[in-house]
Amino acid sequence: MRSPAPWSAPAGPPAARDRSPAPRRADVRPLFPALAETSEVYLDSASTTQKPRPVIEAVHRYHSTRTANAGRGTYPWATALTRDLEGVREHTARFLGAAPDEVVFTAGATAGLNAVALAWGLAALGDGDEILYSPRDHASNVYPWWQLRTTLARFGRHIRLVPYRVTALGEADVDDIAAKLTPRTRLITVAHLHHVFGALSTLEELRGRIDPGVLLCFDCSQSGGHLPVRVTELGADFAVLSAHKMFGAPGTGVLYCRRRVHDQLTAFLPGGNSGVAPAESGLAPRAMPARLEGGTPDIAGILALGAALDFLDEAGLDTVAAHNRALTERLVSGLRPLPGLEFLPGPAHAPCDNGYGIVSFTLDGIGSTDLGFVLAEFGFLVRTGAHCVPPRGGPAGQAAADDDSVRVSTHLYNTADEIDRFVRCVATIATEVR
Repeated sequence: MRSPAPWSAPAGPPAARDRSPAPRRADVRPLFPALAETSEVYLDSASTTQKPRPVIEAVHRYHSTRTANAGRGTYPWATALTRDLEGVREHTARFLGAAPDEVVFTAGATAGLNAVALAWGLAALGDGDEILYSPRDHASNVYPWWQLRTTLARFGRHIRLVPYRVTALGEADVDDIAAKLTPRTRLITVAHLHHVFGALSTLEELRGRIDPGVLLCFDCSQSGGHLPVRVTELGADFAVLSAHKMFGAPGTGVLYCRRRVHDQLTAFLPGGNSGVAPAESGLAPRAMPARLEGGTPDIAGILALGAALDFLDEAGLDTVAAHNRALTERLVSGLRPLPGLEFLPGPAHAPCDNGYGIVSFTLDGIGSTDLGFVLAEFGFLVRTGAHCVPPRGGPAGQAAADDDSVRVSTHLYNTADEIDRFVRCVATIATEVR
């Protein structure tokens, strides 16, 4: 019999469990095997998080015991898996404050945003319709709309992509968005937590200023697993999550589709067990969420997502958010006095202390890529470069010089001591390069 993990979520749906106390911060780090095997300091959680033991075991358990397909066979292995996956769907719905039929499993946040473009955009947008977006968002929240515009143009429908600005704090500029709304605006898409700037955008200031028919799409890749995400409070019609950024496995994601948009969605992955069924006139769409879930699901990844949600339930999202905020404030205050260091938009420019675990900066005298190599030599693992932000000026544009930066991103397993050591290392480099 397999020995229980040092700390793993008890069986059964979260709502029915006796809640055990959240583990103390000092008890969390040993649950991440990769961190126990290295002395390096991992500061790239915005790219992908380390995986706790319960998530690793969920993947291993599926591949090593009673491996089967879900939603097809009638024998016990298959039916048990089908129930397990629906249990994860229900858990995800509770996590977001949604209904189970509003939760679609995808191959990741990129796949989720492309699903919106294909399942909604191709069918619902007409000639002259407009989408408001930020060119400074992650490419996964920019390129699908560029591609949609190109695809529709081939069939004689020309849509407009209207860019809006980002403030000095790194947030979506709601005044600029409001000024660019027109009767042809159909969708506003925004990064809930920006992947470079670490700034939160909720569009709350636009409540009552947007026509109810305008749909809202939130990229929650960075906020999911870092702070509470409640789609109803956001007023979201679409929202995407990336499992590998919230302790889950890569290749798995979530697309939230509000019920009011279900009738506007068409199946875009027809095939085995897909979202369509034979009809007299060809193919008829099935009910949601099956309509958008063609093909064999990533069973191991979805089970891992369930384990990750259990882990986050036990740790507490408020605890995670408070921990990342404390580390962010410590990092900003430590880096601020360093000569030649300049912060990108984000928490360093906020009028009060805040932060969600993401800080980006440049340092005079050394390029960010070279700085990243030097930091890695000293054992600090950070992300450098343009961070998947598209080139300025659209598809034919070029990356600007200030698009190259160092990004530090933390999570529950990072410590104040690691931040202090990192600041001292950057301070030494700053002195040497001057």
